[in-house]
Amino acid sequence: MFEVRLALGIEYDGTEWSGWQSQPSRNTVQDHLEDAIEKFSLEKIRVICAGRTDAGVHAKEQVAHFDTNLNRERHSWLRGINSFLPASINVKWVRSVPSDFHARFSAKSRKYSYSILNQKVRSSLNRNFTTWIAVPLDHNRITNAGKLLLGVHDFSAFRSSECQAKSAVRKIIKINVEKINSIIRIEIEANAFLHHMVRNIVGCFFEIGRGEKPVEWIREVIDSRDRSICAKTFPPEGLCLEKIDYGDLLNAN
Repeated sequence: MFEVRLALGIEYDGTEWSGWQSQPSRNTVQDHLEDAIEKFSLEKIRVICAGRTDAGVHAKEQVAHFDTNLNRERHSWLRGINSFLPASINVKWVRSVPSDFHARFSAKSRKYSYSILNQKVRSSLNRNFTTWIAVPLDHNRITNAGKLLLGVHDFSAFRSSECQAKSAVRKIIKINVEKINSIIRIEIEANAFLHHMVRNIVGCFFEIGRGEKPVEWIREVIDSRDRSICAKTFPPEGLCLEKIDYGDLLNAN
């Protein structure tokens, strides 16, 4: 029987969902996506994603793959799946991929952003996509702290107690910090991330940015490999999965 592997690029507003991973409540992005694919294809489908996101976390381009026996044009898949999805979840593209493509294991790097609304008054319009911080933050101090995270390190101090990764060693490829009006936007690209790693890094940036800790303190946190030394975990709403890099694997289709 004919079988093809398809990759999807998915964006979602995670505000109302209980994260990516399927749960008994069925109130997750994965559950809604699988339901939509099954309604269109009339097949039982299981999707595998590049990286699971927590409740309240957003994605501009999550990537997932699944196998199907249904032969349809890509635009047909795109329109068909989206017709069964809620407005806060949307498939941006569909591509056929080799049978050995894996949304998680074929990825070369992942990029997340974290947005902080740094002003005295909170915002109703930005509340679901930024974390509001009233105390002034020095984004230049945050930039300098970020430079100390670049490269390969053991990030045990930045992982949650629920993290199931066998190794805490990760490589941070790039960190970019910019301030546009009242928004401080932090982009972090790494080969992979630990559970809560970005939100815990941002928690440290907060302490450094407000002057509570020196820039060099983040090196002490890394070297400690102790979660109790690290700052508090920042809220999920400011976090967004921006991009999964597969090199040339997805460019040919």
